[in-house]
Amino acid sequence: MDRPLILSPEEIYRRLCEQSYNYHSKYLAMYSSWFGGIVRDPSFMLMPIDDHMVHRGDGVFEVFKCVGGRLYLVNQHLDRLERSAAVAELKIPMSRQELLEVVKQTVLSAGEKDCLIRLFVSRGPGGFSARPSESIGSQVYIVVTTIPQHPKEHYAKGVKVKTSRIPMKPPFFASVKSCNYLPNVLMSKEAEEEGVEFTISVDERGNIGEGPTENIGIITTDYAFLVPRFNKVLRGITISRMMELAGELIKAKVLSHIGEADIPLEEAYRAQEVMMFGTTFDVLPVVMFNNKKIGNGQPGPFYKKFLKLLREDMSTDSEVTLKIYD
Repeated sequence: MDRPLILSPEEIYRRLCEQSYNYHSKYLAMYSSWFGGIVRDPSFMLMPIDDHMVHRGDGVFEVFKCVGGRLYLVNQHLDRLERSAAVAELKIPMSRQELLEVVKQTVLSAGEKDCLIRLFVSRGPGGFSARPSESIGSQVYIVVTTIPQHPKEHYAKGVKVKTSRIPMKPPFFASVKSCNYLPNVLMSKEAEEEGVEFTISVDERGNIGEGPTENIGIITTDYAFLVPRFNKVLRGITISRMMELAGELIKAKVLSHIGEADIPLEEAYRAQEVMMFGTTFDVLPVVMFNNKKIGNGQPGPFYKKFLKLLREDMSTDSEVTLKIYD
């Protein structure tokens, strides 16, 4: 192996400018408090290697959508960001209003009315130990990308899931959306290897938990919409909103009950419907769980109602959308 070159700043800049990958087309804009502004060239969407978020996973984040020029559930996501930061004893270096303004300007710089926003608050750069006191101060990074498109057949024909071998996070950490995502990464890897769309965590008593980055919910045989208790899984923003919207189905006497519960695997197998909920795809029907058919093995009527309610909710001016385009 040849001796590595010692690169000058000019050479580094030249090499960065020459880098081009297909996935770069999905990266639209990035705000960095470290840089003090917004960049639109994906080659420069970088952060310091000694930022504790990089080498320790010491940071918190949120992911939310802009749909038709409206930020969907942005305040709910920022509420959770603040809760996560409080547990991590991490200071957000901007006020809520300042953060919203930077999000808005970054999205406008991206030039797309439909996009995905990833907002990170890191411990910041300084040293390589696990001591937060080494950092010179927390940082904010906001990355705007295209919205990942899930295959249409997932909506039309459903998805398959299996239980995961990866242990559930302890409740204290399960409630924090931190950048320490190794268990979630291993669950995603596991799903790919098992040939399913998602794996689902299970607690020591055999109750279902959550997917790698998604929540799960069921429609029971007595028409209740149940989700795993949020004291042991992350309180998903999409599924929480779905529980609110589904109140219309209670009024219409289509659903009997909405709530959190311990959900044993056997109850999930017997359910009329099982669904996955997440920011990027909204809701997907589960038709196979551990090779067992759910219902008749086809997307069910509640899934269709839920998807319609969510899509209408995000495309309408309301208290849960923030219009950023005039």
